[in-house]
Amino acid sequence: MSALALLLQATDLGLSDSTQVASGITEGTKEIPVWELVMDGGWAMIPLAILSVLTIYIFVERLLSINKSLKDERDFMVQVKNYLMDGKVDAARDLCAQTNNPAARMVEKGISRIGKPMRDIVSSIENVGKLEIYQLERRLSFLATAAGVAPMIGFLGTTLGMVKTFHALKFEKTLEIGTISGGIMEAMVTTVAGLVVGIIAYMAYNYLVAKVDKVIHTMEGASIEFLDLLNEPGK
Repeated sequence: MSALALLLQATDLGLSDSTQVASGITEGTKEIPVWELVMDGGWAMIPLAILSVLTIYIFVERLLSINKSLKDERDFMVQVKNYLMDGKVDAARDLCAQTNNPAARMVEKGISRIGKPMRDIVSSIENVGKLEIYQLERRLSFLATAAGVAPMIGFLGTTLGMVKTFHALKFEKTLEIGTISGGIMEAMVTTVAGLVVGIIAYMAYNYLVAKVDKVIHTMEGASIEFLDLLNEPGK
């Protein structure tokens, strides 16, 4: 047998062995269920799970409430202006009471103070506006807190997982992958979970803040338009 034939035979054997190894690795790997990953994360997954549930609940609840506040009756301020120009104060107040949004409640308070000094009217509208903004921003601070706390809990779980790993190695004479895999798995899972919860909470917080700013802008526009109406000549 020539040297070239021996070389080709050796190459074929090497490729065959590599194919068998790759096939063995593929067969040995399996898709890890999500629940198993959660269990591998250790106790740190419990507060992260609680934070994730509360984050989703608060986001949905606040989103529905804020969207409800953004609903505006068509030509609301035009109707209020027409009623007031015609002297129909009670009709304007009834329209505000039937319109369920913060801007309408501010205008309603202003209408109820018509006849008093302008300073008192402005003060009453501002007080109602502050209360409405407080209601809109309720629980948003929790989302901001969750956005910062969740990654910290994840990193804490990571640290504890590595401590567990090195503690196991301390009493092992030989290094085995099974000895360190548990701690490393716990460290990685908690890191990922903490970052995921933190990112979701951060995005939810900023999205809701933008929605609240939109409501506040609508409230300011309605109050300014109402005060301008009162300052018109002949009012």
